Amino acid sequence: MRKLITSGSPLEAPIGFSRACRVGNMISVSGTAPIKDGKTTCVGDVYGQTRYCLELSIQAIREAGGSPADIIRTRIMLTDISRWEEAAKAHGELFSEIRPACTFVEVSRFIDPEWLVETEVDCVLEAE
Repeated sequence: MRKLITSGSPLEAPIGFSRACRVGNMISVSGTAPIKDGKTTCVGDVYGQTRYCLELSIQAIREAGGSPADIIRTRIMLTDISRWEEAAKAHGELFSEIRPACTFVEVSRFIDPEWLVETEVDCVLEAE
Protein backbone atom coordinates (compact mmCIF):
# COMPACT_ATOMS: atom_id res chain seq x y z
CA MET A 1 0.00 0.00 0.00
CA ARG A 2 1.35 3.43 -0.97
CA LYS A 3 -0.50 6.56 0.09
CA LEU A 4 0.62 10.04 -0.93
CA ILE A 5 -0.34 13.10 1.10
CA THR A 6 -0.38 16.39 -0.78
CA SER A 7 0.26 19.88 0.53
CA GLY A 8 -1.50 21.38 -2.45
CA SER A 9 1.73 22.98 -3.69
CA PRO A 10 1.82 23.46 -7.46
CA LEU A 11 5.47 22.36 -7.29
CA GLU A 12 4.70 18.80 -6.16
CA ALA A 13 4.10 17.33 -9.64
CA PRO A 14 6.92 19.07 -11.55
CA ILE A 15 9.47 18.34 -8.81
CA GLY A 16 8.02 14.88 -8.12
CA PHE A 17 7.40 14.95 -4.36
CA SER A 18 4.57 14.71 -1.84
CA ARG A 19 4.13 16.35 1.57
CA ALA A 20 4.25 12.83 3.01
CA CYS A 21 4.35 9.26 1.82
CA ARG A 22 3.02 6.20 3.64
CA VAL A 23 4.12 2.72 2.69
CA GLY A 24 2.77 0.00 4.93
CA ASN A 25 3.35 1.07 8.52
CA MET A 26 5.94 3.75 7.68
CA ILE A 27 5.29 7.45 7.06
CA SER A 28 7.93 9.93 5.95
CA VAL A 29 7.23 13.64 5.86
CA SER A 30 9.20 15.71 3.34
CA GLY A 31 11.28 18.71 4.28
CA THR A 32 8.70 21.14 5.59
CA ALA A 33 9.28 24.86 5.22
CA PRO A 34 7.47 27.67 7.08
CA ILE A 35 5.10 28.49 4.22
CA LYS A 36 1.55 29.64 4.95
CA ASP A 37 -0.74 30.78 2.14
CA GLY A 38 2.24 30.91 -0.23
CA LYS A 39 4.32 33.21 1.97
CA THR A 40 6.90 32.71 4.70
CA THR A 41 5.30 32.77 8.13
CA CYS A 42 6.92 33.92 11.38
CA VAL A 43 9.64 35.88 9.54
CA GLY A 44 12.75 36.18 11.73
CA ASP A 45 11.30 33.83 14.39
CA VAL A 46 13.09 30.46 14.69
CA TYR A 47 10.72 29.25 17.41
CA GLY A 48 7.60 30.20 15.43
CA GLN A 49 8.87 28.70 12.19
CA THR A 50 9.89 25.45 13.90
CA ARG A 51 6.56 25.11 15.67
CA TYR A 52 4.65 25.81 12.46
CA CYS A 53 6.69 23.29 10.42
CA LEU A 54 6.27 20.56 13.02
CA GLU A 55 2.53 21.21 13.28
CA LEU A 56 2.24 20.90 9.47
CA SER A 57 4.10 17.60 9.68
CA ILE A 58 1.77 16.31 12.39
CA GLN A 59 -1.21 17.27 10.23
CA ALA A 60 0.25 15.28 7.30
CA ILE A 61 0.89 12.30 9.58
CA ARG A 62 -2.72 12.35 10.71
CA GLU A 63 -3.88 12.51 7.06
CA ALA A 64 -1.75 9.43 6.40
CA GLY A 65 -3.41 7.55 9.26
CA GLY A 66 -0.81 8.08 11.96
CA SER A 67 -0.53 10.08 15.15
CA PRO A 68 2.21 12.04 16.92
CA ALA A 69 2.85 8.97 19.10
CA ASP A 70 4.07 7.15 15.97
CA ILE A 71 6.91 9.63 15.36
CA ILE A 72 10.31 7.98 15.73
CA ARG A 73 12.67 10.61 14.24
CA THR A 74 12.75 14.34 13.63
CA ARG A 75 15.33 16.46 11.84
CA ILE A 76 15.58 20.18 12.45
CA MET A 77 17.64 22.07 9.88
CA LEU A 78 18.66 25.63 10.78
CA THR A 79 20.52 28.33 8.88
CA ASP A 80 22.03 29.51 12.19
CA ILE A 81 22.82 26.69 14.63
CA SER A 82 23.49 29.23 17.40
CA ARG A 83 19.68 29.61 17.56
CA TRP A 84 19.09 25.88 18.19
CA GLU A 85 17.56 26.49 21.62
CA GLU A 86 14.68 28.45 20.06
CA ALA A 87 13.93 25.49 17.78
CA ALA A 88 14.44 23.05 20.66
CA LYS A 89 11.81 24.87 22.73
CA ALA A 90 9.19 24.32 20.01
CA HIS A 91 10.28 20.71 19.56
CA GLY A 92 10.09 20.06 23.29
CA GLU A 93 6.60 21.53 23.58
CA LEU A 94 5.32 19.06 20.98
CA PHE A 95 7.46 16.00 21.70
CA SER A 96 8.52 15.98 25.36
CA GLU A 97 6.34 12.92 26.03
CA ILE A 98 7.06 11.13 22.73
CA ARG A 99 10.82 11.80 22.71
CA PRO A 100 11.70 10.69 19.16
CA ALA A 101 15.29 10.49 17.96
CA CYS A 102 16.15 14.06 16.94
CA THR A 103 18.92 15.78 15.04
CA PHE A 104 19.67 19.51 14.80
CA VAL A 105 21.92 20.50 11.90
CA GLU A 106 23.08 23.73 10.33
CA VAL A 107 22.64 24.25 6.59
CA SER A 108 24.03 27.05 4.48
CA ARG A 109 20.64 28.22 3.18
CA PHE A 110 17.19 27.28 1.96
CA ILE A 111 15.33 28.11 -1.26
CA ASP A 112 13.86 31.24 0.35
CA PRO A 113 16.22 33.35 2.48
CA GLU A 114 13.38 34.12 4.93
CA TRP A 115 13.22 30.44 5.90
CA LEU A 116 15.29 29.91 9.03
CA VAL A 117 14.13 26.32 9.58
CA GLU A 118 13.01 23.23 7.71
CA THR A 119 11.96 19.99 9.37
CA GLU A 120 11.62 16.31 8.43
CA VAL A 121 9.69 13.67 10.35
CA ASP A 122 9.55 9.86 10.15
CA CYS A 123 6.98 7.53 11.70
CA VAL A 124 6.43 3.85 12.26
CA LEU A 125 2.84 2.89 13.04
CA GLU A 126 2.35 0.20 15.63
CA ALA A 127 0.83 -3.06 14.43
CA GLU A 128 -2.93 -2.94 14.49
